[in-house]
Amino acid sequence: MIEISWLGRGGQGVKTAALLFTETVIHEGKYCQGFPDFGPERSGAPVKGYNRIDDKEIRIHSRIENPDIGVVLDPSLMGKVDILAGLKEGGTLLINTDKDPGAIAKILGLTGRKVFTVNATGIALKEIGRPIPNTPMMAALARVTGVIKLETLAGLVKEKFAGKYSDKVIEGNLRALERAYKEVKGNA
Repeated sequence: MIEISWLGRGGQGVKTAALLFTETVIHEGKYCQGFPDFGPERSGAPVKGYNRIDDKEIRIHSRIENPDIGVVLDPSLMGKVDILAGLKEGGTLLINTDKDPGAIAKILGLTGRKVFTVNATGIALKEIGRPIPNTPMMAALARVTGVIKLETLAGLVKEKFAGKYSDKVIEGNLRALERAYKEVKGNA
């Protein structure tokens, strides 16, 4: 089983990312849970989301305390909350930043964990026109984990966004997916 913890701020799409990632995993024939964890927070407050992925039925129904992968949508949370909380030794950190993975590992004093970075906010601003990093972060996570195919994720983004957003916004999100998948940096 792979357990993933998402961390971001309200309004950045943590809940949407965890749930859409779940749908993509299920669409590809695996079992998956996706759920948010937040209270009455306002926009901008720290929020979490989680995924559990397995090839067999998942019978655990609790918060994830020791994720295999930590996904951080907002780098400004570093130093404000423990972005490594419970991350397993040998686990993976994927963070939205323009810094390279080595710099992040040094800042956080990380050893024994893999670090990947992608400038998801920069990609979102350029391709979508808004600083909402969830779509690019899902693509980066797909690349880092190999759990889902980018094509499946893109298909579900098209399907879920149709009727809610303009064709321009949908196309921007699809470009953001492709760029983030290609531009994620790190040590495998």
